[in-house]
Amino acid sequence: MSSETIVVGGGLVGLATAYGLARAGVSVRLLDQGDVALRAARGNFGLVWVQGKGYGLPAYARLTMRSAAGWPSFAHDLLSETGIDVHLRQPGGFTLCLSDEEMAEETRILHWLREALGGDYLFEELDPSELRRRLPSVGTDVVGALYCPADGHANPLLLLRALTIAVQKRGVMLETGCDISAIERDGSCYRLVGAGKSWSCDRVVLAAGLGNQSLAEQVGISLGLEPNRGQILITERVPSFLDYPTNYVRQTGEGTVQLGYSGEATGLNDGVSTPIMSSIASKAVACFPHLANVQLVRAWGALRVLTPDGFPIYEQSKSFPGVYALTCHSGVTLAAVHAYEVAPWICGGPAPLELEAFNSQRFLNPVREVYNHAH
Repeated sequence: MSSETIVVGGGLVGLATAYGLARAGVSVRLLDQGDVALRAARGNFGLVWVQGKGYGLPAYARLTMRSAAGWPSFAHDLLSETGIDVHLRQPGGFTLCLSDEEMAEETRILHWLREALGGDYLFEELDPSELRRRLPSVGTDVVGALYCPADGHANPLLLLRALTIAVQKRGVMLETGCDISAIERDGSCYRLVGAGKSWSCDRVVLAAGLGNQSLAEQVGISLGLEPNRGQILITERVPSFLDYPTNYVRQTGEGTVQLGYSGEATGLNDGVSTPIMSSIASKAVACFPHLANVQLVRAWGALRVLTPDGFPIYEQSKSFPGVYALTCHSGVTLAAVHAYEVAPWICGGPAPLELEAFNSQRFLNPVREVYNHAH
């Protein structure tokens, strides 16, 4: 009989969960599809973002806030174990608004969240003069901003590298080129099958992004996932001008500037398109006019993983006990909670607070209209 837990998917969700399981002393094997996978992490903006998350579902706001609060310990642990600084910076973040209508809507959402959370939700509304005092390089097209002190950002590529090294140092067996197609019962255990190979284990964690859709259906969990393409532009290195992450622009620790974001329903097409790239660049220049003369050096698209309401799913199969589905589109922001709350729950510890709010049954028996407002 196997005593191993298999994590399917080597992106940010799978790696952070495998890391948490290994920290708890669990024997873990991580099966990853490899570079052919449609990795959401490729399009990650690198934000550790609280602002606006959970509009319509306060439990998600609280989950996000706990993860953001746990990120300093998470980054410290990875640095101690791997020597890799993931460039976590949490000075707060700005949602820059390019119209009065956008400012009014963003403000309304944050006031809703503050009320839903009983006042435990910090943010500031900034008029143009106060915004320019804090961000002197911001353009005159920006009519105002919302500031949240809990927001920050990290380097998602360094995070992937640090987690990959950390899990292996903790004994996780990492296999790539694994295209899992089926989950079968194997007595009291489970067998995963794909590409002529099979693996047996007593616990399965599905963290394969869009690949979760067909696998979860086999164990009675309907995720309703839809791909959503995001495009990102990267500039050449420029002198430091922006210490804070914003919704449109952030400057990395290396000095490059990352421009985004976008959202398109394009099926499995993860390419780039000139109209969207032009829109992203135009908004970035409107926010920070001096970027108009900066050279772009890279552009790419990637597919986000979205549930019908945009909120995560964390669920154990009722018909296949010991098989878990984890699905979210905020792999960076939620990495700390995946390692420190979700993983311990999977190996028998207490469930994260309000876990029932993230069950897929909410789509079968909706009790309220739910909104997705996630940067």
